[in-house]
Amino acid sequence: MAEIIDGKKISQDIKDEVKDKVATLKEDGIEVTLAVILVGNDPASGVYVSNKKKACEYTGIKSLSYEMPENTSEEELLSLIDDLNRDNTVDGILVQLPLPKQINEDRVIRRISPDKDVDGFHPESVGRLSIGERGFVSCTPAGIIELLKRSDVEIDGKECVVIGRSNIVGKPMGMLLLRESGTVTICHSHTRDLKEVTKRADILVVAIGKPKMIDASYIKEGATVIDVGIHRLEGKKLCGDCDYDSCAGVAGKITPVPGGVGPMTIAMLMVNTYQASLMHHGRI
Repeated sequence: MAEIIDGKKISQDIKDEVKDKVATLKEDGIEVTLAVILVGNDPASGVYVSNKKKACEYTGIKSLSYEMPENTSEEELLSLIDDLNRDNTVDGILVQLPLPKQINEDRVIRRISPDKDVDGFHPESVGRLSIGERGFVSCTPAGIIELLKRSDVEIDGKECVVIGRSNIVGKPMGMLLLRESGTVTICHSHTRDLKEVTKRADILVVAIGKPKMIDASYIKEGATVIDVGIHRLEGKKLCGDCDYDSCAGVAGKITPVPGGVGPMTIAMLMVNTYQASLMHHGRI
């Protein structure tokens, strides 16, 4: 049976580390500050924003909350972002996605200053990652790298397969694994003979968006399996993109759902916000 990679514990360790670092900055008169914007009343988004605020409170990061109505215009949102870009007391800006249909998400992402883009979604942040420059990395892939490193999973020289090619997870995940000297293959809906590809993987990252699609037949004996998916089944039970029981019988290490990748996303947001403050105040 596979060893469970405990995302709750690892994310807590990271938040504790950030808490200590933020306290040290506070002693020097620097208050780390994150502005969080929520537009509309999407229930899932409300939960995410609430969890982000709790993490800020725990780590000592000041959280500025902007909750805007569903009918907010794109111009109003962009105007607020402009104000926060100019505000010298704000280190990071986060706009919770998805946005109401009248607002163009791409325009909003591009309007946030790359130096305050703690979500790592701005094209400049993506470009910095692709050429190996310092910048903000999308929180979920960054969290997965931390899960692997802190679970003693060697990436250097290993066969790494990512299922999914989204801008938020799949593509940056591939680049981060490559940065760690993994040999990377990215699979997607047009990949032929998917099982043949995934069964080569020493590290398999599954971000395909289909509940329980990946079972033991896709997995090499002893591989590390990272399940990014989260789905609510009937009876409100949560599951991932992997059939956990099946995969855990073959894998060497595996992340559960919930309690695997999910907690890491918010932990890495705290890391990015702290890093933004260091850059803002000329500490790095």
